[in-house]
Amino acid sequence: MAPRMKTRERIVQNSLELFNQQGERCVSTNHIAAHMEISPGNLYYHFPNKQAIIAVLFNQYEELVDSFLRPPQGRVATVEDKRFYLKALLAAMWNYRFLHRDLEHLLDSDPELAARYRRFSRRCLQQGQAIYRGFVEAGILAMDAAQIESLTINAWIVLTSWVRFLSTTREHSAHLGEEAFMRGVYQVLVLELGFVTPAARSAVDTLCEEFHVPFNQALEH
Repeated sequence: MAPRMKTRERIVQNSLELFNQQGERCVSTNHIAAHMEISPGNLYYHFPNKQAIIAVLFNQYEELVDSFLRPPQGRVATVEDKRFYLKALLAAMWNYRFLHRDLEHLLDSDPELAARYRRFSRRCLQQGQAIYRGFVEAGILAMDAAQIESLTINAWIVLTSWVRFLSTTREHSAHLGEEAFMRGVYQVLVLELGFVTPAARSAVDTLCEEFHVPFNQALEH
């Protein structure tokens, strides 16, 4: 029999579900308590406010991204590694999609979270460049240092702005399906196509087919 989840853990889990479903702005601590069928006082015993819950969720997201956004250790990178990164990015964006939906508001509401996010962003850009250098060394991509830096920045802009882009393009942006996020990950893959070497072209083309979602389909789901 699985151990019973502690109240604090349940609050975090239920908050993530509600934030993802409805958007963080539409969910108050009273909504969370009512959803869990606990008293607001019980929730406040564990978290003084909603920002404290968001901080825990961001910490989970940060640890998740840090766990996979790094070059392979002790071996040469492969196209299969590229598939791994894309799938991991998709899962992270999907499971914590509320963070991407209204990022500026979240950071404006919490200066400490904003400082943590800036450090996280810089770290992701550094690791992203290291990963791209690994693909260059493996003969999968052909880029110089300036191109690696620019591609990493462009990929980060796409990934962090994708949900906001969709919200200006589709009518019901609060209910985004996983296919909408897959198209965002595909856009990053497309950014790299001009740098793919002839030796890796076939494998990368197969990867593009795997992740491609027609844009209209991404908007509808």
